This record gives sequence, C-alpha cells and structure tokens, in this order.
Amino acid sequence: MTKHDFCHVDTWVFDLDNTLYSPELRLFDQIELRMTQFVMDTLNVDHAEANRLRALYWHEHGTTLAGLMRVHGMAPDEYLIAVHDIDMSPLTPDPALRARITALPGRKIIYTNGTAPYATRVAAARGLDGIFDAVYGVEHAGFAPKPDAEAFRAVFDADGLTASRAAMFEDDPRNLAVPHAMGLRTVHVAPQPHRAAHIHHHTDDLSGFLARVI
Repeated sequence: MTKHDFCHVDTWVFDLDNTLYSPELRLFDQIELRMTQFVMDTLNVDHAEANRLRALYWHEHGTTLAGLMRVHGMAPDEYLIAVHDIDMSPLTPDPALRARITALPGRKIIYTNGTAPYATRVAAARGLDGIFDAVYGVEHAGFAPKPDAEAFRAVFDADGLTASRAAMFEDDPRNLAVPHAMGLRTVHVAPQPHRAAHIHHHTDDLSGFLARVI
C-alpha cells in the first residue's frame, strides 16, 4: 500500500542530518562537539556544563541555538558558521538514492535546522546536488527551529507547498508532529521505529522506501 499512500503527493520534503545519510556515519557527532566547544568559549563554562546545556537546550527549545538565543540573547551567525565547519569525508555518493529522489513526481526540497549552505555541502557530498528544487535552512524560518509551528509555517509559506499534497521525511519524531497536524504525510527515518499517532510510516532505509513509492 506504500505507493497508494503517496499517490497524491506533489512536494517531497526531506530533512538533512541522519535522514539523507545514515546516522551510522556519525557526521552529526562532529557538530555536537563543535556546539559544546562553542558553548564553553562563549559562556565561559567547563566542558561538562557546556555539554549539559547543549543537550538541555536541544530538548527544551528544539535546537541548542534556539536555547542560546532565547536564554542568552546570542546572535546566530557566528554559532552557525562555527558548528557547521566540519569534515564531510565520511559521506559518500549514493547513486541509487539520487535516482530514486529524482524519480519522485513533483518538487523535492530540503528543510533542515542547519543552514542552507551547510545542507548544500552535505547534498553534494552525497551526490545529491542539483536534484532539489529548493533548500531551506533555519535562517529561512527567522532562526526558529523545527519543531516550532512558526518555523514550519515560515518555510512552507515561502515554498508555496500545499500541505495536503506534501510528504515529509525526518529522523526526529518531534519534528513530524506539526507537519502531520498541517496535513502532510509523515515518514520517520531512523534505525528504530517511534510509535506515535503523528507518524504514518517508519523506515530504516530511505532509499528502499522510496523505491516502493515511485
């Protein structure tokens, strides 16, 4: 029934980190280390406290950046440059994934809590450059992060997508609640399923899942 469930979809929204590449590559570990270091340097706290705040702000505000902005009044630009300056060598091109995303009918977009330039670098390293119609980062939502409803509204309004004709692929189950409420078909992409009413489908193999949709 997978193909039938997506026959109405004309806009395909993909998260980036741990969605368009496997979490087994642990690319985001580099970002977390840089986040912790940035918190240490900026707030003048030790490693343990910086790591605690990084995780706390992610849990309470959706992203560490959102917590730093809301709690400490921090400007986002320096942080975003610092934490995304990472080594892309763990990523390799995936021709099968490229072919399956390309074959999806309609528009394909990336929407990430990272920045659009960072997303463009990741997509290129995965051999997915040139196949997306738009790339949206946290800057396109006024630095409000997923899972905030205002973030989704800002990006989806800018894109002009029709929620009832869109699907979203995302590794963080929190970030599928608002899209579900808006009318999108939701797909949780992660090694382990998360059972929730706002998740329509789960897969641990994005490429394989898309093969059943095309």
